[in-house]
Parts: sequence; C-alpha cells; structure tokens
Amino acid sequence: MIDTDIAELYGVITKRLNEQVKRNISRFPSNFMFELTKEEKNQVVANCDHLEKLKFSPVLPKVFTEHAILMVANVLTSERAIQVSIKIIEVDLSEYKEKDYHKVQGIVVKRTFILIT
Repeated sequence: MIDTDIAELYGVITKRLNEQVKRNISRFPSNFMFELTKEEKNQVVANCDHLEKLKFSPVLPKVFTEHAILMVANVLTSERAIQVSIKIIEVDLSEYKEKDYHKVQGIVVKRTFILIT
C-alpha cells in the first residue's frame, strides 16, 4: 500500500505519516517498507487513477507491506490510528482465547519477555 493511501486510512497527511516513520525508522526494516523508483512511480500513477495527483510530485512515494501498515498504527497519534491499534490487539487476543488459552498465555508471556529484554 502506498503512503498516501495509508495516510488517508489513518486520518493524517502524508507528510506527517512519513515524518513519524522517519522518526521511528528502526520499526520499519526494508522488508516492511521501501521507496519506489521514478520508473515504478510512473508505472503506478499510470495504472492507478486515484494516484493521478502524484504524477507531478517530486517526492518518490513509499510503499508499505501489511506488517508496516500495522506498525504505522503504533507510531501515529491520530484517533483513527489509535483505534486501529486497539482493534488489532483485541482481534489478536480474541484469536488466542478461541484456542487453548492457558497454553497460549505462556507463549504470549514468553514472547513479550523476549521482546522486552
């Protein structure tokens, strides 16, 4: 998904989205996000009518994978981004509850501990 679409999804301007990504760049490895080349940008603009406004922009757009789209929800402070982040957690936890919760709970604690240390 392209940065302008993600910014619209989360209710922020594209510039703000890219500023927050830049400030939190360690959360966005190269397999989460990349910048289009000029040729790729021209191809995307030619094939996607809703991106026509990018045609004359000197800035090369960034493209985000599904992992990065979820990570963006954690670095933006817009109300919509906060709600998306909360919903992701709720959905994730509800999936765990459908499984054997006690077995999964230990895995979650271990995973959290590993991420924290």
